Amino acid sequence: MVESNYSENAAKKLRRYLPLATAWALEQERFILENGVPLTNVQLADAKLVGVARPERVRLFRVEHIPLPEHPELREMTEALRLTMPDLPGLTFRYGIYLRASHWWQRRFVVHELAHTAQYERLDGVRAFLECYLYECLAIGFISAPMEQEAIAITQRICGPDLSLSIPRTPLAHVRPAKSANIRTRGQR
Repeated sequence: MVESNYSENAAKKLRRYLPLATAWALEQERFILENGVPLTNVQLADAKLVGVARPERVRLFRVEHIPLPEHPELREMTEALRLTMPDLPGLTFRYGIYLRASHWWQRRFVVHELAHTAQYERLDGVRAFLECYLYECLAIGFISAPMEQEAIAITQRICGPDLSLSIPRTPLAHVRPAKSANIRTRGQR
């Protein structure tokens, strides 16, 4: 019963957000398509591996911070979806992709966003994508949403696992320094 109420609340929120979110997403896509850069040859090849049907249409736009909507209700939505996280590396609006400068040349982030472009294409448009994606995020949560998990799986298939997430953290007290010819040991001058 509780899960049903949660899903109903998510559906109500989505009905309120969807027209505003769609208009904002189309505005962002138009801006990126007019001002962004096309994919490199390597990125075009990755887009094809991801399953993007029209990779030549994709444009990337480099930003320091992912822009967020100014409309109060959309601000509320982005906060509810955790899209305001300071470390969000990118955000896709069909063929327009914002990428943070700190992630600009990192293949796995471009591939991840291209996976979302393929989802937009598969769902045949911005409104249909947002309806599905936002509902999943509102009902299940951003990280657990099936469309987000699909993008993560595609990225891992093409780029391999993200080793930065699986590196064991060893306390420095247990790490032996590497020996180098330039490092003097005790007693040397």
